[in-house]
Formats: sequence, C-alpha cells, structure tokens
Amino acid sequence: MEGVSVRKIKKICVFCGANSGKDVAFVNAAFHLGEVLGKRKIDLVYGGGKLGLMGCVSTAVAQHERQVLGIIPSAFTVNNLVGETCGKEIKVATMQERLVMMMELSDAFIALPGGFGTLEELFQMISWAQLSIHNKPISVLNINGFFNGLLSFVDHAVKQEFITPRARKILISATTADELVDKLQAFRFESDPALSKLKWSPSSSQKEKLDLTLRL
Repeated sequence: MEGVSVRKIKKICVFCGANSGKDVAFVNAAFHLGEVLGKRKIDLVYGGGKLGLMGCVSTAVAQHERQVLGIIPSAFTVNNLVGETCGKEIKVATMQERLVMMMELSDAFIALPGGFGTLEELFQMISWAQLSIHNKPISVLNINGFFNGLLSFVDHAVKQEFITPRARKILISATTADELVDKLQAFRFESDPALSKLKWSPSSSQKEKLDLTLRL
C-alpha cells in the first residue's frame, strides 16, 4: 500500500449470521477473520452472544487478547437465547438503537455470510453512508462466492441507474481477510455533493445526536 494514505482503524464492527451455514469454510473464515483482527490489534464490535459465525469471530478476537464488545437487544437475553457474549456487553432496547451504537463505536464494517438480519445491517449502513450520516468504510468478505449474487445485483442496479457509480464505491469486497482490511484502511469516502449538505442533528434543545429515522 505504498503511496496510499492509511485510515486508522481501531475497531471493526462485524455483521454475520447467528448460524454457522452449510459450508465449513464459513466457520473457518470467521475464525480466521478474528485472528487477523487480533494480530492487527483491532478490537471487535458485534451483535453479542456466541451463536454461529458471531461466536466464531468473537472467540478468535478474544483469544488474541483484543477487546470484544457485544451490543445486544435486551429481548435476546431472555432465557439465554443467544448465549453468553464473549467480552463486554451493552444491552439496548431496540434493533435500531443497536445499529446506531454500532455505527458510532466502530471505525469500519465487515459483513460475513448471514441471513436477513445481516443483510439489513449491511444495507442500512450503506444507505447511511450514501446520505453522509457517516463516512466509514463498509465491506463484505466474499467467502467461496457467497456474496457473488448480491454484488451482481448491486452492479445491475448501477446499470439500471438506481445506484450511482459514486455510491457503488461505498461497498468494498475481497475474498481474504487480510486483503479486505487493507482495502478498508485505504478507503477514501466520496460524498454526494447534494446529500453531503443534509443536516442530521436534532433541535438545539437536545444534546447533539444523529437522527437516523430515515430509511432508503
């Protein structure tokens, strides 16, 4: 990465499935990502618990003596539904509050294979970047082509002029953890001139905080 400015990344938020998936490669890749983060002295923010790929990546990061923070809705903690969080845990009231806190506490985002929840988190973070609510890099770790269809769909939406070429650059992808972290560190955000003028602060009578009620 000679000649490229490197973004300082101390905490990465990982979105991923609470299931392990059909392919053992998903589990292996989740553990390896955790190892890479640990070796690079990067802390983890995730959705809490120890199920599926979420448990794999958090365990690996903790084993390398890096900080792990699980942000989890209180509803998930009833009857130990998702297992014990590997590290510190913050309980929140809603899914939306969870995602806002993830955004605020992280320097970058990685999505591993997962289901609807993972996809919602990924695209919510992308839409917020498009709206200039944040300027942090967002990515997918494309294990065994898991995200090929999604990436093809996004490119199709660009061709059909529903997503601009500038906005397409928000979503980064790579097939290995090391390459992906390198790309996150090299990412340079290009804001839309019109959307960058939007103001997301509330009334002056309240402490300044992002209003993230708008969804695309």
